[in-house]
Amino acid sequence: MPTVTVPARKKGDVLVDYEEKVFEDVKADPGEKALVTFHTVAFEGSIGFVNLLQATRLLRKGFETSVLLYGPGVTLGVQRGFPTLGDEAFPGHQNFNKQITKFIEEGGKVYACRFALQALYGHGEGSLIEGIRPINPLDVLDLILLHRKSNAFMLNTWTL
Repeated sequence: MPTVTVPARKKGDVLVDYEEKVFEDVKADPGEKALVTFHTVAFEGSIGFVNLLQATRLLRKGFETSVLLYGPGVTLGVQRGFPTLGDEAFPGHQNFNKQITKFIEEGGKVYACRFALQALYGHGEGSLIEGIRPINPLDVLDLILLHRKSNAFMLNTWTL
């Protein structure tokens, strides 16, 4: 068997060029909007959290940014914790709550469909993270259409 002669990697080593940026850093023009929609279940994959990070990044680039939680997406917006609300039962357990709270604190808007909240997942409006605005299920399409009319950037996430 051949002998490995490459030194072992250690903490602090760099494996990729993380400083090179290929494209210009795009910023929003005054009044530009963005909408990020979520039809995905919390903790069923990384896309929910990744797109919360994207929504925060859009906000910081100057876009008037809104997040729409509908269908299973409302599960991203409910308060959680164990054994009590706010407690982190395992590392990352509060990622969604913390990121949504940060997004709202920085000026982002978050909407959650009341139908999905109650009819599909058995939660009331009191289950939502503070600052999330519950909306009528008929408002879901209108929110999307309003953003379309304003030529907003839209990032739509669907998972099954």
